[in-house]
Amino acid sequence: MKILKVAVVLYGLFLVGCASNPMSVSSDVAAKRPSGDQAQVLFMRDSFVGSAVSASIYDVSGNEPVFIGILNNGTKVAYNTLPGKHTFMVVSEAADFMEADLSAGKTYYSIVTPRTGAWKARFSMWPIKQSGSKYRLDSNDFQDWRQKTKLAAMTPNARAWYGANRDSVISKQQKYWRVWQRKSQADLQLRTLQPQDGL
Repeated sequence: MKILKVAVVLYGLFLVGCASNPMSVSSDVAAKRPSGDQAQVLFMRDSFVGSAVSASIYDVSGNEPVFIGILNNGTKVAYNTLPGKHTFMVVSEAADFMEADLSAGKTYYSIVTPRTGAWKARFSMWPIKQSGSKYRLDSNDFQDWRQKTKLAAMTPNARAWYGANRDSVISKQQKYWRVWQRKSQADLQLRTLQPQDGL
């Protein structure tokens, strides 16, 4: 039984590592606006580098990670949640984080970008901000990402993948959260969505 469980986990890692996305990808490029009492974050990915590797996205604001979805290149995932402070995480070979302070009724944007890893691409999660950032709402890149990336929705297969890989995800969260906590306040500000960054 233990061998079977290990095989399932390894197969799940293989599927996501090779960009076989268990999410349902539509032809839609626009997400439905959040209700007035919720905030929305759209996580986008659009880079040829690392395109063969998938990235999984989580809300880790509470005790248990909330699985948001899996991003392949050229896709986006919409996440509706309560306003207020949140911490988000992207996982592949490693984990990285982004902070957010969200206002109700607004939509916020994040771009997930590849970086070099030991065995395969790792990913960073960046806020797309009004100003003072490499990734800005007034940039041509943002307009391209918003118009070209397609919506990916949760499926039973995606939930099953997370169920099989939950322990690995939490292990990476714990390991790389310690790295995140060593960042300076200036670095953390660059990695935080502020209320005014919503549209």
